[in-house]
Amino acid sequence: MAQNDVRYLTPVNIEIKKDKYCRFKKSGIKFVDYKDADFLLKLLNEQGKILPRRITGTSAKYQKRVNKAVKRARHIAILPYVGDMLR
Repeated sequence: MAQNDVRYLTPVNIEIKKDKYCRFKKSGIKFVDYKDADFLLKLLNEQGKILPRRITGTSAKYQKRVNKAVKRARHIAILPYVGDMLR
C-alpha cells in the first residue's frame, strides 16, 4: 500500500445543496388561508412550532402571512397550540 493512499473509516460526506425557493411565489399564491389546516400543517413541525424561513425557503413577506395565519388558526382551534406528534 502506497503512502499516498488515504483511507477513511467513514465515507466522506459530500453535501448536495438544494436550492431553496418560496413555494408561494412559485405557485402564485397571493393569500395564505388560515382555514386550510392541511396546508398549514406542512409549515409546522411535529411539536406544532412554525418552521423558520431558513428551513422552508419562504420569503419574508409570505413568512409573516404564514405566521399570522397559523396564529389565527390556533386561536379559533383549527390547529393546536402544542402538538404531540402532529404528523
